[in-house]
Amino acid sequence: MPTEEAAQPARRTRLTPERESELYGAVLDLLREVGYDALTMDAVASRTRSSKATLYRQWKGKPELVVSALRHAAPVDLRRFDTGSLRGDMQAIARHVDDGQCVKDAELLSALGHAVHRNADLHQALRELLIEPEVQALDQVLQRAVDRGELAAGCPARTYVPHMLIGGLVTRFLIEGVYADSDFLVEYVDSVILPALGV
Repeated sequence: MPTEEAAQPARRTRLTPERESELYGAVLDLLREVGYDALTMDAVASRTRSSKATLYRQWKGKPELVVSALRHAAPVDLRRFDTGSLRGDMQAIARHVDDGQCVKDAELLSALGHAVHRNADLHQALRELLIEPEVQALDQVLQRAVDRGELAAGCPARTYVPHMLIGGLVTRFLIEGVYADSDFLVEYVDSVILPALGV
């Protein structure tokens, strides 16, 4: 008869790409279930049958692990949307949003909302690993519009395009009780963002 120890699933320590993806998925599931503050490295290790030592070898701590999981869930490079016009690029970005993923993203942002204000390490990790790369990619989309002569180089609204996009994504549920979807975001681009840019 096998011993209790032998009956336990073996802990896995090597992080293949498939294993890393599985681990990130578990982190995001936990984040939705319990929120950031209650999410622990112990819980991640238990759910993924990993050792905490393995987790800490790969990531410095919980903030980096959570943000890396968020980044893994949104690997699209915004710079690849190059339709030849700013309106086309912005609409392509909005249309790319999968409705189901949009709901999940809003849930994750909600789970992180309060924690970001209280946790400097989480805020720094979010900025460095997730927000700044997306802002830089979006700015390259806008710079192409400047180079084409569509957008004025000194347009003051250019700085606020990331704020507008995130605002449209996050606040619809607060105001209307439904999550933003790709149709809403396309209309939002045409009605709010492009007029603000003078396009």
